Amino acid sequence: MKSRSLLGDAWTRLKRDRFAIFAFTVVFAYTFIALSAKLGWIATPWDQSVGAAYAPPSFHSLQTVFGTDIFGRSVFYKVIHGTRIAMSVGLVSALISVPIGIFFGAIAGYFGGRTDDLVVWFYTTLSSIPNIMLLIAITFVLGKGMAAIYFALGITAWVGLARVIRGEFIKHKTRDYVVAATSLGASHFSRIFKHILPNVSHFVIINFSIQFVSAIKSEVILSFLGLGVQGQPSWGVMIDDAKLELSRGVWWQLAGATTAMFAIVLALNLLGDSLRDALDPKIK
Repeated sequence: MKSRSLLGDAWTRLKRDRFAIFAFTVVFAYTFIALSAKLGWIATPWDQSVGAAYAPPSFHSLQTVFGTDIFGRSVFYKVIHGTRIAMSVGLVSALISVPIGIFFGAIAGYFGGRTDDLVVWFYTTLSSIPNIMLLIAITFVLGKGMAAIYFALGITAWVGLARVIRGEFIKHKTRDYVVAATSLGASHFSRIFKHILPNVSHFVIINFSIQFVSAIKSEVILSFLGLGVQGQPSWGVMIDDAKLELSRGVWWQLAGATTAMFAIVLALNLLGDSLRDALDPKIK
């Protein structure tokens, strides 16, 4: 009943938060666009010419609303398929990294001792390597493609969450409700996942949104460097192509990719902050 009350209070706060409603609407719209592009419902085909090369933005049709590129392809269609890539990379990499961070943070904070020392040594060593260099090294080993991007981003982005979860578990494992559960014979598994973890879930949620945003930005950087998505219209590839177009006065491909990226990053940050505040049991 208590957890239901907390969820009800959280939902009430979210409904009153205009920024949360706006952010959720934007994220939902991006998700719908990405799914529709994946299923071929919209922006198909993106790789065929729809007009002259470097045609400026025109409102005569959706295809030309962001103009065309050097091959006469619709920049608007490329932005939509870049949205599909960004959302899939953000979601899959976050789904990989968050469970890893929860697992290592939970066992380190709960058990302490040598387990804690080993986990802290492991993620400290990993975090001492510059993240972009580690990502580049992993993509070189695994090759180029979406699967390599998912794996590289997923296994390198869990350290921050592990640190937070470890600290929270150290605080919570000695509190009265955990001591009471222990006296009633609750197992380690029950104490970790049924008692402590629900009370730190707001940290998991905010970190999920952070990882989502971080993965999108990292994919754009890798694709810009030529180490990410190949043969598909990633925002990073579009920005890379646009750097040579600006000297010719062709700005619309850069504007399309950066505007789309800015909107989803802003919405995810706002939504993550709102969810954290709404789900934090200390805030009423």
